[in-house]
Amino acid sequence: MRLKKGIVMLLVMSALLIAIKLNGPLSAYVFAMKQGDAAVLAISRLEPSAQGKASLLEMIQAEAAKKRVAPVDARVDRVWKAIPGYNGLEVDVDRTYRLMLHAPVNEPIRWMYREVAPKVGLDDLGRVPIYKGNPNKPMVALMINVAWGNEYIPFMLQTLKKENVKATFFFDGSWLKKNTTLAKEIQAEGHELSNHAYTHPNMSQLDRNAAFNQIAKTEALLKSTLHVTNHWFAPPSGDFNQMTVDVAAEQGLKTVLWTLDTVDWKHPPAYSIIQKVRTRVEPGSLILMHPTDSSSSALKGIIAAIKGKGLLLGTVSETLSSDRASLVEAQP
Repeated sequence: MRLKKGIVMLLVMSALLIAIKLNGPLSAYVFAMKQGDAAVLAISRLEPSAQGKASLLEMIQAEAAKKRVAPVDARVDRVWKAIPGYNGLEVDVDRTYRLMLHAPVNEPIRWMYREVAPKVGLDDLGRVPIYKGNPNKPMVALMINVAWGNEYIPFMLQTLKKENVKATFFFDGSWLKKNTTLAKEIQAEGHELSNHAYTHPNMSQLDRNAAFNQIAKTEALLKSTLHVTNHWFAPPSGDFNQMTVDVAAEQGLKTVLWTLDTVDWKHPPAYSIIQKVRTRVEPGSLILMHPTDSSSSALKGIIAAIKGKGLLLGTVSETLSSDRASLVEAQP
């Protein structure tokens, strides 16, 4: 009797193994339910076979090679000077494999990505001014230089908040000393704060000591009154020479200018500024403006024109960073 029962059990187990091989775990599960045998049902819950795991891993590895986006090195351009690098993108094979290991057979693969830094970054280029971000990065920044124009700042802050945009404000040090409360309001809105010298001089006309102090005094104010750790220096009126770049670098700052100038200090009509931005803006653009009547009125339209081109708005630090604007860019 025991022999007969053993033979039956052996036949059931053999049939189950054939079902698993031919039809996969679901068929095995159904087969086990029909048999009503708890021991057989347990076997149907086996992990995916080693062969199945290997096939999944090989498929992910093969596709990962096709999906890789190479990083772009930072470089010095003849016209635009220092151009930041841009991170590449590759599939994280291990995370993707673990995510999909127990997913249903017919479920599309959900790819997990990671960024790949370029071999040459902005810091490797030396003391070179910067006019724009990497053209592969679909992001632009608003540079708002502040030495006057307090009456227009509150409305500009309202617009930026409503549009969910963070800008970079470059403070003249003498303005900052007199307007600490307003500067703190700008900071409270989450905007980036940077250095625009102390008395708005033409930096190229100063001797080394005076140029150094113009930057140092404002930098000290940024730290003491706003607790800011700054990375950028924007020379007033865009006037600078190599000595300016050098003394800024000695204080840990990179000299940054602009790609596109609104020329708002001439008080052009808002529509003309918006049209200029719509026509000329491109990935990596740094857009210069001031708290004027023209830029205040045009700001909403400027933002709409930028977004209308499928570009993101970030701070100067975000735009000049090698970080990718979004991991989704490389997905098919």
